Amino acid sequence: MPIPLVLAGIVVSFLLGGGLAYVVIRVQSNNLVSRSKREAAQTLSDAEREAAQKLRDANTSVKELEIDLRAKLEQEGRELRKEIAALEKRILVKEEGLDKRAEALDKTAVTLNTQERELVKREKAMDKERERVAALQAEQTRKLEAIAGLTAEQAKRDLFQQLEHEVKRECALQLKRTEDEMREQAEKKAKWIITEAIQRCAADHVAETTVSVVDLPNDDMKGRIIGREGRNIRALENATGINVIIDDTPEAVILSGFDPVRRQVARVSLERLIQDGRIHPARIEEIVEKVSEEMAQTIKERGEQACLDAGVHALHPEIVKLLGRLSFRTSYGQNVLQHSLEVCHLCGIMAAELGVNVHEAKRAGLIHDIGKALTHEVEGSHAVLGHDLAKRYGESDLISNAIGAHHSEMPMNSIIAVLVQSADALSAARPGARSETLQNYVKRLEQLEELADAFPGVEKAYAIQAGREVRVVVEPEKVSDAEASQLARDIARKVEAEMTYPGQIKVIVVRETRAVEMAK
Repeated sequence: MPIPLVLAGIVVSFLLGGGLAYVVIRVQSNNLVSRSKREAAQTLSDAEREAAQKLRDANTSVKELEIDLRAKLEQEGRELRKEIAALEKRILVKEEGLDKRAEALDKTAVTLNTQERELVKREKAMDKERERVAALQAEQTRKLEAIAGLTAEQAKRDLFQQLEHEVKRECALQLKRTEDEMREQAEKKAKWIITEAIQRCAADHVAETTVSVVDLPNDDMKGRIIGREGRNIRALENATGINVIIDDTPEAVILSGFDPVRRQVARVSLERLIQDGRIHPARIEEIVEKVSEEMAQTIKERGEQACLDAGVHALHPEIVKLLGRLSFRTSYGQNVLQHSLEVCHLCGIMAAELGVNVHEAKRAGLIHDIGKALTHEVEGSHAVLGHDLAKRYGESDLISNAIGAHHSEMPMNSIIAVLVQSADALSAARPGARSETLQNYVKRLEQLEELADAFPGVEKAYAIQAGREVRVVVEPEKVSDAEASQLARDIARKVEAEMTYPGQIKVIVVRETRAVEMAK
């Protein structure tokens, strides 16, 4: 078959099949559209019914809400009307009360006006009465001035003078009572502290010495010590500066001198010369020089031992040497280094009781007398010299002031200075601490009694307690109780100014009035 015909057949078949398919599709489309329209109409109808139902339900709910709201509003309106009625009732009651108060105020105003008029009348009457009283007072004053012979100003002046005297007397009595109370309390506390310190500090009794005795093996040694034409004894005295006394005392030589260091050097040197047996000027000078060097080392060791015993460290080496020199010095027979150690311990004990720095108190107490280690070539009191030495060797102002003020030669700047002064007096004034000759002791007692007897109004003065207390008996007609306190202070000040004494002296003024009557 020819190809065109085949192609033509295929085209015709395609066209016929496409037309048939189109017809089928068109029919199905129409059916689908019809069905969709029906479904849409049904859905629309259902939606309209449902919307109508919801609209009816909504209208019902709105009506119910409207009914409830109206009921609530009506209820609130009724309650509000009740409250308004109650408020109106209270306002009416208050208005009635205000009306009553206004009426009462009106009545009060009328009463006040009446009273004011009465007061004005009374004031006028009082003014007249005052004028009359003033006139009477003036008349009485003139009469009193004429009777007394004094003017009003003079009477006031006399009255003020009398009042001033009474006030001074009362002030003196009050001052005396206060001083007595404070003194009693202070004495109790001070006695307790000092007693505690004394109980914890033990020391030996001393005796005053200015000579040393060297024992000899036999009396023939005296001639060898003197030497040919006295050259040996002169060499010894020149080398040591000590007087050598050779008398009838058997087997003994006396060394006399006020410098204890030189006396010790002379004693040791003489003992070694006696042991050696070679006694001549050259040997004497050699031994004295050697002993002097050993003495310097001994002084240093004693100073270091004193610091160790006192528990005081870091002192300047020169101060340590001065402390060692004090071991060879005495004051009224009391060894000065032992005295310094006593003062150190007492200061530490009292500082601990008072809550003060114990280390500083002990340091000041130990070196308070270093001025006594200097020779007579340096002028000035030992307290001031000790102050200058302490400053020179790097001690603090507090320690230096305590040293310089322990004899009241400069003002005290701290409680440490007070403790050093108290401990110094306590160590020096305790029984057996120092020795005095009988003549000096009796002379001081007589001077103390004469000084107190010289005051006006004093009947008799008695020195007791080894001169540490003076009791003054006064005439009660001439000295009052208030004046007795002032008299005690005046006597104490005069004793401080005119007498020299160790420790402290207590002045007690005794005033006694006796009334005696005989029963018959």
